Formats: sequence, C-alpha cells, structure tokens
Amino acid sequence: MTTLADFPITRRWPPRDATAIQLYSFPTPNGVKVSIALEEMGLAYDAHTVKFASRDQMSTAFLSLAPNNKIPAIIDPDGPGGAPMPLFESGAILLYLAEKTGRLIGSGPHDRWRITQWLMFQMGGIGPMFGQVGFFHAFAGKEIEDPRPRQRYYGEAARLLRVLDGQLAGQDWIAGDYSIADIAICPWLRTMRDGYAAGAQVGWDGLAHVPGYLDRFLARPAVQRGLVQPPRD
Repeated sequence: MTTLADFPITRRWPPRDATAIQLYSFPTPNGVKVSIALEEMGLAYDAHTVKFASRDQMSTAFLSLAPNNKIPAIIDPDGPGGAPMPLFESGAILLYLAEKTGRLIGSGPHDRWRITQWLMFQMGGIGPMFGQVGFFHAFAGKEIEDPRPRQRYYGEAARLLRVLDGQLAGQDWIAGDYSIADIAICPWLRTMRDGYAAGAQVGWDGLAHVPGYLDRFLARPAVQRGLVQPPRD
C-alpha cells in the first residue's frame, strides 16, 4: 500500500490532513499513550474516534488495520522510505514514534534498553493486571461473589506499584529522564486511582513516590492535551 487511500480504514474515517499521522483511538489508558506521545513529540496527527458504544473496534474497516480489535492504531503516511507505515499495539507505536523523532528514548543504546524494559513492564504487567482490577472492582466482575479473583488482582497490582515505588526513589522519572516508559505507565496509574477508585485496595496511600510521580506527569501541558484525544463524541 503506497498511499493512505489504499487503506480500507481511511474510507470509514477519512483523513482531514493526509500529511499527518492518522490515529484511530479512544481516550482509554492505552489509547492516550499514543496521543500524549504525539503531543510531546510535536508530531502532526489526525485523531479519529473509535467508538466502543457502536462497536467500531469490531468493524471490518478497523480490523483491516488492527486485527486484534484493540485501540490504538496508526498510519504514518511518511513512514520508512517514504511509504505509509501502519501499526497497532500501543507499545510498538510508542517505540516507532520515539525512533522516528529521536525523542523520549534516551541518547544511546544503554538508555534505549533501560527505557524499553520499563515499557515492557507496563505492557506485560501493569496494563493486564490493572485492567483485571478494573473488571473485578469497578465493572461486571464486582458482582462475582467468590473473593479470590478480586484479591488475586488487588495483590498483584499492589506488588507492581511497590516495584514502581522502589524504582522512583531518588529520581523523578522511571528510567531516569522523562521517556515513553512514563507515557506508558502513568495513564494506568491515573486510571487505577481516579477511574477505578481502587487506591485503597492496592495500597496507594502507603506509596512514597508513585503519587508525586503521577502528579508530575499530569501537570505536563502535552499530557493534558493528549488525555482528551481523540474526542469521545
């Protein structure tokens, strides 16, 4: 595929600016990772709302770009070699954008891998475990009487938070300087505290460094802009 028009998803969500990165997303913890990164990196993007209420994520058009039917996904019309670059999975997109711009990935291989390990920590641990807390604490799973699943995920989320808390001792950001790892982690911290309102269950008030870390992140102007993209309506 050599132009945006070659991608079926662009017929469902037509580009407003064909020179900008096309973002197909919704402002969930995973979705805002990419909009925040785009804002932080100063990249032009065209945000298209994938509405869960109308099951847009299951449409043929969306699945043509993101076969796992999960947001976010992007098409960069100016990808490697000048050809469009389609991508799904938030972690892969963050790495791609960091490599494209040379920003938020450190200044050399040691930085890159130190940052990448914390990005993977979020993708493999924080995201899945916090999401299960949300299901059992705030959504349909709260009706399940058996306490064991709920306690299992509370306990694992609390453990992961303690890992973060220890890593943050003596530094403002998880891998040294501000990076895509922070952009991956902090939206999930915000959702745990504010969205799921499960702080008490996962030991939030006993953490020495994580609350201030989240506050620093949320105070960034680019973060504030990215948190509301794409619009819900």
